Amino acid sequence: MAQFLDQLQVLAPPKILDELSGRVSKVAPTTIGEHVRIWEKSVPPNAVSEYVRDFWQRSILFLDILRERGNQHEDMFAHGVSSVLMYDSELVMRGDELSHPVNYSLLRIIPPEGVEIDARKRPVFVIDPRAGQGPGIGGFKQLSEIGEAFRAGHPVYFAAFTATPVEGQRIEDVARAFTVFIEKVAELHPDALGKPFVFGNCQAGWHAMMAACMRPDVVGPMVLAGTPLSYWAGVRGKNAMRYLGGWYGGSWLDRMMSDMGGGIFDAAWLVGNFDNLNPANTFWTKQYNVWVNPEQEKDRYLQFEKWWGDFVVLRGDEMQWMVDNLFIGNRFSTGQIVTSDGTCLDMREIKTPIVCFCSHGDNITPPQQALDWILDNYQSVEEIQQCGQRIFYAIDPKVGHLAIFVGTQVAAKNHAEFINNMELIDAMPPGLYEIVITAKPGSDAPTPGKAVDFDLSIENRTLDDIRALGCNSGQDEREFAAAARISDLNNALYQTFLQPWIKMASGPQVAAAVVELNPLRLGYSLPSDRNPVMRGVASAADYVRAQRTPASSDNPLLAVQQNFSKSMVDALNLYRDLRDEMVERSFHAVYGSPLVQAACGISVNDGSPRPRPGTLPFVRAAAENEKLRLKGRIAQGNVFDAAARVLVYIGKAQHRIDERTFDSLRKLLLAYPEVSEADFKATLREQWAILGVDERAAIEALPRLLPADAAARRAFSDLLHETVASIGKLRPDAQRRLGQVLELLTDDAAGLHPENRGEARTNRSPASLAG
Repeated sequence: MAQFLDQLQVLAPPKILDELSGRVSKVAPTTIGEHVRIWEKSVPPNAVSEYVRDFWQRSILFLDILRERGNQHEDMFAHGVSSVLMYDSELVMRGDELSHPVNYSLLRIIPPEGVEIDARKRPVFVIDPRAGQGPGIGGFKQLSEIGEAFRAGHPVYFAAFTATPVEGQRIEDVARAFTVFIEKVAELHPDALGKPFVFGNCQAGWHAMMAACMRPDVVGPMVLAGTPLSYWAGVRGKNAMRYLGGWYGGSWLDRMMSDMGGGIFDAAWLVGNFDNLNPANTFWTKQYNVWVNPEQEKDRYLQFEKWWGDFVVLRGDEMQWMVDNLFIGNRFSTGQIVTSDGTCLDMREIKTPIVCFCSHGDNITPPQQALDWILDNYQSVEEIQQCGQRIFYAIDPKVGHLAIFVGTQVAAKNHAEFINNMELIDAMPPGLYEIVITAKPGSDAPTPGKAVDFDLSIENRTLDDIRALGCNSGQDEREFAAAARISDLNNALYQTFLQPWIKMASGPQVAAAVVELNPLRLGYSLPSDRNPVMRGVASAADYVRAQRTPASSDNPLLAVQQNFSKSMVDALNLYRDLRDEMVERSFHAVYGSPLVQAACGISVNDGSPRPRPGTLPFVRAAAENEKLRLKGRIAQGNVFDAAARVLVYIGKAQHRIDERTFDSLRKLLLAYPEVSEADFKATLREQWAILGVDERAAIEALPRLLPADAAARRAFSDLLHETVASIGKLRPDAQRRLGQVLELLTDDAAGLHPENRGEARTNRSPASLAG
């Protein structure tokens, strides 16, 4: 064993070797004699026969479950159009009939019996990822995005897709189709209070962002669940997947696989990449848990595998575009992508709220990849505000990538709160915010259908909060830029010297074999009924079920089995850690080399290899004009504007906005029924912006927005008291601000002469007026 560790020292870092030494010492055998003595003392004679019988019974039942999984996969593959949606639906629009055809369709999800839809609530549009599997994961359980939208009374629509793309289909065509779908949804709901609310899961999130860049006037608030937008981002020692593009020498391998497939790329390879991230779960734990409890785990396992094994294919050009522009090129977040019609996809043009939902436990889309697009575009929150963007993020502490848009507890907590508070989110002014969701005091674990178990609050954040999560250094950026240029070089070499030969050797038979012989697909098809060897498994399983005799829970061999399983998990985790560490080290060693970087035209003296996108002069002029307009509006407005200004002024001292605060603000609508919901939110945003321009002048001008009638002013003060009281306990600073405003209004109502009133205000310190 010592010799083995000495050999590893050449490749493995010290921390991995220390861990390996500790693990090996725990499981290393002693002597055979010791094992025999332990066996004789601890294992009763009948325990062996009982365990052996249970072992083989479980194995046959497990094999039958794999057979059913394989049949399920073959059935879905044969149909070509598949979905794991549990809800009924009706076709609204076909994507293959658009001017730029795509393999997507717009479906209206039919509400289940007993669900009442409110026509005034904005529709919810769910887009599932087309990154390996078929559609439906956003609604294959009651506790899901679709289920929570129905629970809140919203009409729901869904973007379905077939397993095979349309000839000539491009990535930008799919994004353009989404804009058409969303426009159609809005047209079907003219009485809704706002634009459709969009859920984009994983890959579908960046596709939804592309759609919003193309038509910012159409897309409503967006939740991007587990969506990567800045693909180089991450933390050293973690997130090894971001290095794979450079480690394989770029995207030429994807192009070669597409050429072998006759222009089609099998997206099962993408699923395989996900599986390889956690080999312990993929190759052991997931199957072991079913084998241990086949009767209890069967339905859950088959339900999930119905989606996980529902593989789709992409056009080779689609896959190449994604790898070159996103995963390796990382061009989206800095506005470097231009569509065929000349549209620049600039994320800063999206004015609708963007909610980035990510998790520290996500090894596919870590928080850095979900949020660092903000750092790619802005240097301060003031820039975000000047650009008019409303950016929100929510970070779960531990759930994995799939659970972000599949997990039932996540749906009951996060998705339910996003949906229930979408009007609050839409009412917020430009800025950067974190959405914090916590359990209500005294509440239990998430309960289906009880979103009230949680409190949602929105808190101001700065770019330093994003940086604190971890971000790339300048050296990291240069290494990834070098990898991107090496990828372009290798692509050119492949297309020039190797691609003609690959295409010449490929044909329909080779293309079909490339798909059917994919190792991941074989893992499903080999145990199916297509395999003659499996013909007797079903009858054997029926016999076992009739004679099933599980081992007793106190059988000591079950503990041995569990210990063996733990050893397998430890060994596979160790392999993963060694692999990830060496992938990261080799990436930095190659692409961090000054020689390689210089050969790619990258110098440490050139600054960032991916500079922040510039701002056009007319954009800066528009920001200045808006600032001038807001200054002109300081002394303009009516009683409703004054009420909104005061409440926003007080609310800013609370440092957070929650559901109760927003509900209190909405009580203003009861006092002013002539104000629509849309005007209400627009007024809140405008008054927030006015306070941001000149807070002191805005507060001093309040009396000029009110009628001169003393009774009307008393009614206004009473309304303020009532509204503020419903918010709950105020922070001391907020309480002080309320007192200052009431004092200001009292002084004005007391009939002070304008000159005296001005003198009185001048004698107050700026701090007393602006808090």
